[in-house]
Amino acid sequence: MTVALETPSTDVAATVPGLLSDTYRQLAETCQALTVRVADPVPRFPRTGVSGAELTKDQGALDAFLSAEDFRIRERYDHVPRHDVAASRALHDYAWSVGLLMSGVWYLTGRVPRIRPEDVRIDLASGAFEISPGTDLACLPGDPAAAVPGVLTLPHEEALRAELRVAVADHMEPLLSAIAPYVRRGPRALWGLVTDDLVSGIWYLGRMLGREPDAVRAATALLPSAVPPFPGGADFRHLTGGDGRQHPTRTRMGCCLYYTIRPAEACATCPRTCDAERLRRIES
Repeated sequence: MTVALETPSTDVAATVPGLLSDTYRQLAETCQALTVRVADPVPRFPRTGVSGAELTKDQGALDAFLSAEDFRIRERYDHVPRHDVAASRALHDYAWSVGLLMSGVWYLTGRVPRIRPEDVRIDLASGAFEISPGTDLACLPGDPAAAVPGVLTLPHEEALRAELRVAVADHMEPLLSAIAPYVRRGPRALWGLVTDDLVSGIWYLGRMLGREPDAVRAATALLPSAVPPFPGGADFRHLTGGDGRQHPTRTRMGCCLYYTIRPAEACATCPRTCDAERLRRIES
């Protein structure tokens, strides 16, 4: 993996939450589609919304989370979604956002945080996320962060990639179990959606940085093929444009069901979107 941006020198007296706060803010500034704020260490006001942990344990919180997504779809698209569509869209947004908070730190700094479900809160009115930086961080030998108390040092790049895969899987598994009856799809389809969102988050970050080829290589190294529970790899391929340029694309394994809301605007990586349409969108 190639580190995408220069990272500030790490003072040995720094803390893991301090390191993560800086990188999360950098992510939020770089990725306009990532609606997230870093929580104050000592909140001045009671926190609103629901936490990732409450979604897995509190039926009322999960119902409110899904109802809020249903309402946003009605307001934004003037469309009444099926219940499984609202649930799929809510799950997709969560998996993409939380996945990028972990994979983005990895891509930018070569470090992997563990985000606990209780570290994430979602504002039900806006859908915006709030992240409380945790204390679990892994890095490679030679990284200045290795001197920070509590940081786990891993021996090589593949060990760090494995740590990222496990961190994402551990975070998502309880939510997939809780939301599965509403999404009405089996484990392979649910983990396929998580795979897609993990890969697409890295891909998106690379595009925002003007480093798309590097991000494609990084996502492919992270998921070169199926690695349980992820049912497939990044599986990028290239389309040739009219000017001979090569453009990366891939086909999703799990569906966010956006096509049921806007049939003529299926996602660019949807199996329903043919290569000719993908190229038309890229070149336009």
